[in-house]
Amino acid sequence: MRSFLVALTLVVSHVLLQGQHWTQPRTPWGDPDLQGYWPSVGMLGVPLERPADLADKATLTDEEFAQLPAQRRLRNANDAFFGESRDHWRDYGKPQRQTSLIVDPPNGRFPPLTPDGARRTKAIPNEARGPMNGPENASPAARCVSRGAFGSMLPIGNSSGNQIIQAPGVVVIRNEMIHEARVVHVDGRPHVGTRIVGYMGDSRGWWDGNTLVVETTNFNDTGGVNRAFSAEARMTERFTRINDRTLRYQVTVDDPRTWTKPWTAAFPLEQDPSFYLFEFACHEGNYWSMRSMLGGARLEEK
Repeated sequence: MRSFLVALTLVVSHVLLQGQHWTQPRTPWGDPDLQGYWPSVGMLGVPLERPADLADKATLTDEEFAQLPAQRRLRNANDAFFGESRDHWRDYGKPQRQTSLIVDPPNGRFPPLTPDGARRTKAIPNEARGPMNGPENASPAARCVSRGAFGSMLPIGNSSGNQIIQAPGVVVIRNEMIHEARVVHVDGRPHVGTRIVGYMGDSRGWWDGNTLVVETTNFNDTGGVNRAFSAEARMTERFTRINDRTLRYQVTVDDPRTWTKPWTAAFPLEQDPSFYLFEFACHEGNYWSMRSMLGGARLEEK
């Protein structure tokens, strides 16, 4: 993670020097103002996990950057989701030198799963690997249930919008994909009881200077993206606005039941005043996609 943080510090320093007269705006009640639309589509060409042959290289050199494919993205990009593979679904934004969204461990890849984590991860339904005989074979995301608190912040395909709304004592984080909305209380109240669990968990926040820190617990045993967060998982996010257009996002997941050690992802989000969230008319019980997937499976069998 050290090499990535050094690179990130240089980038942030450059940004701050360019906008050295910029002052963190405040809400009328005095909190740092993080409100606005912060789509993650610009990071769509950066894979969640770094290609293994790049090892500990957190950013690309000028030569490596110039050799990227024409669409300016690394292979294994974090946009491979079932049923929507055509390029017209994709807007990769500007080229990025960052080689993975995961920045720690230093190799930019998830740490090894524990035996229990491997068992639970394997048990998560996945429509891409089959079989595809009914709704129970589809993932929570494909069934329009949830991508989980972590997955909802990741760039993906055609709905990478994020919005932050603030009111006294509360911050709301809206995600366009699967129409999620986390209500984060920042008034000091404790988490809900451990018997209440869910895909998005339970979020509580506080201010560390100009940084919003959000701690999420109370996950069920299937939340996450292709990995199963356990009920013991603790996800800590940091939202730091570094100028009018840039929000630095960092998330650390500590889940000893699932992974052998904690891991961290980090990437910038750029505000787009022209952006807004489209209705994501996808919900459990909306069967059109499910009928198409099951019908496609039957055709493949023929």
